[in-house]
Amino acid sequence: MLRRAVLLSPIASFVWRLEAAGRLEAFGMTWTVPVDADWSVEREDGQEVLRLLVARPREKNPRRPFQYALGGVPPFAKWSWQIDVRREPVRGSLILVYAWRDPAHFNYIHLSDDSAAEQPVHNGIFHVYGGDRVRISSDKGPCSLPTAGWHHVEVKYDSAAGTVDVLVDGQPNPSLRAVDLSLGAGQIGAGS
Repeated sequence: MLRRAVLLSPIASFVWRLEAAGRLEAFGMTWTVPVDADWSVEREDGQEVLRLLVARPREKNPRRPFQYALGGVPPFAKWSWQIDVRREPVRGSLILVYAWRDPAHFNYIHLSDDSAAEQPVHNGIFHVYGGDRVRISSDKGPCSLPTAGWHHVEVKYDSAAGTVDVLVDGQPNPSLRAVDLSLGAGQIGAGS
C-alpha cells in the first residue's frame, strides 16, 4: 500500500505506448492497472492511500509480477523517487517497479518482512527480460520492512550507469542495490 508518492529530479524522458485495462487517480496523477476493481484509493489519517485489494493467482510461467499500478509519469532515464509504503501484515511484502517498458521487460524492487537469505525471491532487486524474474542484487542484508507500520523509501535510478539504490527509513541495504544496463529509461509503478 502506498501513501504519498513523489517523483523527483527527472533528467530525460522517452515515450512508450501503454495499454492496460483500468486507471485510478491518486497522488495527483493517473495510475494504470491491469484490473481497476482490484485496487482502491482511500483516505487514511488525512492522506491518500493506494491499496491492492485482490491478490490474483500467479501464472506459473513465466514467474514475474503482474499486479502493479504504473504511475502516470513519462519514462525517465534518471530520477529519485520518495514514497511512503506499508506492507499488509499477512502478505508481508510489496514491489516498486522501475525501468518498465512492457509487461515482459522491467526491473523491480521487492521490499519484505524477511531477508533474502531466508527467502531468495524477497527483499532485493529483480530483472524481467522476456522470461522469469532474475535476482540482480546481493542476497546479503536485513529485511527491509520489519514492521507493518509506514516506512519511508527513497529510490535513486540512473539508466546511463545502470544503477539503482534504495534507502528504507534512511538506511542502505546491500540487498537493495543493483546494476542493470539492459533496460534504460522506463516507467515506475508499485504493487504486489
